[in-house]
Amino acid sequence: MKLRLHRFALIGVHVLLAGFALLMLLPFVWMLTASLKTKLDFFESLFFPGGNGLFGVAWDRLTLENYRRLGSELAVPRAMLNSVFLASVTSLGATLTAAMGGYALAKFSFPGREWLTSLVVSALIIPAPLLLAPGYQVLFQLNLLDSYAGLFLPALAPPFGVFLFRQAMLHSVPAELIEAARIDGAGEIRIFFALVLPLVRPMIGAFLLITFLGVWNNFIQPQVVLQSPERLPLSVAINSLRGIYGADYGLIMAGTLVSIAPVMCLFLLLQKEFISGLTQGAVKG
Repeated sequence: MKLRLHRFALIGVHVLLAGFALLMLLPFVWMLTASLKTKLDFFESLFFPGGNGLFGVAWDRLTLENYRRLGSELAVPRAMLNSVFLASVTSLGATLTAAMGGYALAKFSFPGREWLTSLVVSALIIPAPLLLAPGYQVLFQLNLLDSYAGLFLPALAPPFGVFLFRQAMLHSVPAELIEAARIDGAGEIRIFFALVLPLVRPMIGAFLLITFLGVWNNFIQPQVVLQSPERLPLSVAINSLRGIYGADYGLIMAGTLVSIAPVMCLFLLLQKEFISGLTQGAVKG
């Protein structure tokens, strides 16, 4: 009897979760159908245009014209390449430097380590918009405006990443293992890349994904740093699809789907590392 009740409860939980999953997918379904409709059908039907076809849908009125326009008339393909380049280079560089900084704060003893750790934690409370004006002034003095370096260099070694890796390495990298490697003659660089990084692989995947998403969705900073239209990322290019006196919503939905496809694929590839990485530094110690 208890086994049967447990089975019914499990089925009920799965049905409830399936309902919530379908509810979460509804906006994506609407976005997909909107990108396949003409301007007229966009305002006349909620999802698929009605007609005499299968399931009461006018399948012949669906079109890929919006996607064709993205590739031929607009600069969306170039903007996507810009976003892929910026997000990939920034996420890889920020992950590597944050891991190095976290490793140094967690496993090395040097004068001022506690003060430096406090400085990193204090930097977490500074809102990013407050740094736009002084950051612009620094980039102007260094002649880095309207360049990808002006977006890439300030993103290296973020305080949030340094603190995350410090916490992960405190609990996941035994000091005895590092000492044994040093006794065996391994250098510090080899210890870091061959021994330390594999032990914090979940955190690397999680932070890589977080940083990639942050750079991919960055909207304000590229408009402040970059001036050349051919260098703008996809987030800014999608916003430019809105006209002054009107908007082609089907075209905007097509561009939005194109913009979320790469990050969705990346999340599906790194979802295990993302979940385990978020909990890696949560161990009390």
